[in-house]
Amino acid sequence: MTLSRRTLFATTAAVAATTAGTAQAAPMSGGRPLRTGFERLAADGYALLDGRRVGIVTNPTGITRDARHIVDVMHADDRVDLVAVFGPEHGFRGTAQAGGSEGRYDDPATGLPVYDTYLKSGQPLADVFTASGVDTVVFDIQDVGARFYTYIWTLFDCMEAARLAGKRFVVLDRPNPVTGRAALGPVLHKEFATFVGRQPIAQAHGMTVAELARLFNDEFLTAPVPLETVAMTGWKRSEFYDASGLPWVPPSPNMPTPETALVYSGTCLFEGTNLSEGRGTTRPFELLGAEGVDGRWAAAANELGLPGVRFREAYFAPTFSKFQGKTVGGVQLHVHDRAAFDPVRTGIALLVTAKRVWGGFAWRPDNWIDKLTGSTQVRTMIDAGADTDEVVAAWQQELAAFRRVRRQYLIYK
Repeated sequence: MTLSRRTLFATTAAVAATTAGTAQAAPMSGGRPLRTGFERLAADGYALLDGRRVGIVTNPTGITRDARHIVDVMHADDRVDLVAVFGPEHGFRGTAQAGGSEGRYDDPATGLPVYDTYLKSGQPLADVFTASGVDTVVFDIQDVGARFYTYIWTLFDCMEAARLAGKRFVVLDRPNPVTGRAALGPVLHKEFATFVGRQPIAQAHGMTVAELARLFNDEFLTAPVPLETVAMTGWKRSEFYDASGLPWVPPSPNMPTPETALVYSGTCLFEGTNLSEGRGTTRPFELLGAEGVDGRWAAAANELGLPGVRFREAYFAPTFSKFQGKTVGGVQLHVHDRAAFDPVRTGIALLVTAKRVWGGFAWRPDNWIDKLTGSTQVRTMIDAGADTDEVVAAWQQELAAFRRVRRQYLIYK
C-alpha cells in the first residue's frame, strides 16, 4: 500500500460547547457530555455558515438529540440560508433499498430541492453542486465504521466534487458506533477500487467521518478542498454507541441496530458468497445461512474459541434477497463481549469454516468478495486451504502501514 503525503489543508472549526436549539446533551460514561458536530454548530449560532448558501449531504441519521431532523431544524432557522439537500444511497429520507436512491424531487416537508448523489462522482457531481446554487456543502451522516459502507465514499466523492466546483466543505462529526479503538482487516489495493472502497483504508477503519475527511483531503484527493470539520466533544475512542445517549436511526434499511453495525465489517463478506447474509430477516448480518447448511457450521465455528462471540445453529426464511421465501440453515452470531470481539477475524473464520463443512459453498461469480476485501488475497488463500490465522497474518504488514498514516488524523483520545 502506498499513501502519498501532502500538507494538511483541513482545519477544525472551534465552536462553542453548549447546546442551542436541541435538547441538552445526555451524559456519557464518567459524566462527560457528548455533543455532536451539529449540536456545536447550532450552539455557536451557525456562525460557520454565516452569509453562505448552504447545501447539506444527509439522510435519516442527521438528527438532533430529541430526534428532529437537522434539515427541518436548519430550514426553520433564519440564521441559516439552507437552499438544497443532497441524498446518498437509500435517499435523503431513507426509503430506497440497497443499491437504490430516491432521485431528484422537492422535499414535501420543507420545499427544498433534493438532489441525488448516488453513483455520481467527479465532474457530474460537481455540476450538481453548481446547479444547486450552493457555495458551502455540509456533510452530516452517521457512519458504521466499515470500508464498504458507501456513505464514507459519498463523503469522498462530494469532497472531490466540491473542490472541482469551487465550493467550501464542512463535515459535522458523529460517533463511530463500534468505537475508534483500532483499524482492523485488509487494506484495499487501488486496482480494486469501487464505490464500496475508493481508497486504501482498512476494512474496519476505526475513525469518525471528520477524521476520515481530514485523511481523504490530505492523502487521496487530487488537490485539497477548503475543508472545515466540526468535532464532537465528550466522545472517547473506546466507547460504543450506547454510551452516546443519542437515538439510533438505521443508517440504511439493513442496519437496524448498533448490534448490526458491530458485526457488519466482518459478516458483510458473505455478500461475496452464495450464502445469505441475513437480508430479509430481522437480524441482517447476524444471521447467515443457505439451503443444506446444518449444525456442523455452528459447531465448527464454536470450536475455534473466537474471543467475545458464540454461534448458535439457526434456521430462517428471508423475505427478500437470497433464498427469498425458503427456509435455510446456518448460524446466528451472539456477541457476549464486544470489547474482545474482532469482527473481521470472525468474518474470515466463518468463511473458512463454511467452506470446510458445506460442500455447496461458492463465491459469487463476479468475485464480489475481492471488492469487499480489497484484493484477491482472502479468496485465493481460503480456496488454497489456508486457515483463519494464516489469512489474517497475510494483511498485517499493510495494516500496520495504514495504522501509521491513520494516527496522524485522529482527533479524539
